[in-house]
Amino acid sequence: MLHIHNGDATAGTAKKAAIPGEHLAWREALVCGPAPGGLSKDEFRRVRAEHLSGAYGVNREECERELRAQEEALSRFSDHEEVVLWFEHDLFCLVHLIYLLDWFAQRELGQTKLSLICVGEFPGIEGFRGLGQLNEEQLASLFPQRQEVSQSQLRLGSKTWRAYSSEDPAELLSLLDSDLSAIPFLKRALIKHLQRFPSTLNGLGRIENAGLELIAKGYRNFKSLFPAFARRESEYGFGDAQLYLELKQLADASAPLLTLSNGGKGWSMDSAQMLLSSFEITEFGKAVLDGDQDFVRRNGIDYWLGGVHLEGDEAPWRWEEQAQGLLERL
Repeated sequence: MLHIHNGDATAGTAKKAAIPGEHLAWREALVCGPAPGGLSKDEFRRVRAEHLSGAYGVNREECERELRAQEEALSRFSDHEEVVLWFEHDLFCLVHLIYLLDWFAQRELGQTKLSLICVGEFPGIEGFRGLGQLNEEQLASLFPQRQEVSQSQLRLGSKTWRAYSSEDPAELLSLLDSDLSAIPFLKRALIKHLQRFPSTLNGLGRIENAGLELIAKGYRNFKSLFPAFARRESEYGFGDAQLYLELKQLADASAPLLTLSNGGKGWSMDSAQMLLSSFEITEFGKAVLDGDQDFVRRNGIDYWLGGVHLEGDEAPWRWEEQAQGLLERL
């Protein structure tokens, strides 16, 4: 039996729990950076390795080797009687889930059973954010509740991944008008994804606006800022590294919204150093937050959302909060 978990925390707990089988930690962050469709397996791996190495400060060749090893472990699925996908309700997880459903949809499963555990809450845990919160006994209690993945789930997963990785967000908009109930929490997650597009109000997506608002309210130190963000925007499932990188982009812009202080040390994705970092909002940042200035029109944009590459002096697509939809700027 093969278990695929969204990251090391859950996989580590599962290995200690009374859950039989091999446990694979799915180490990716497809919710961030380029995830374009239409590429070969090798091309896609190179694109992802280049992004991950640049974003997280790791060796590109080593990163590509790890991605290849992960793919090879997945390709041996037929060695197992059952493959169990362990995921939760947030966008981070669901992007990986649709990627994997698409991967399996393109293969003949043979005698291998594909099962899914996908939860958005757990009894006794208020403010449930993910499977990584659970202890060994709690995690093991979910194992008997797994359900076999249906053909409709495979088809929907594949269709959703193609829309997510498309260069045209209109495919996602069209998908939202269809029945998405076969995959738990999918519709809500896709709306959260679309809210990451630059706002018509100020050129910032929901994540950047939330971070800016929290900093303006006094959550300047990252060690307090990240928990506050995780409580407020739990449906994104972002880890500290993902939020830190989003805010760092606002500090690195030619017209910055934030200033970043990390005790005089050089930039690093080390968790301990991130926790020592603090942010201050600039005057321009306050103006953008108030809707008096537009971040994209002042700084331009070079940003990936799945398969959509927003670049240039203006974002071709913007999120309109009042209409709850994307507007194409012609």
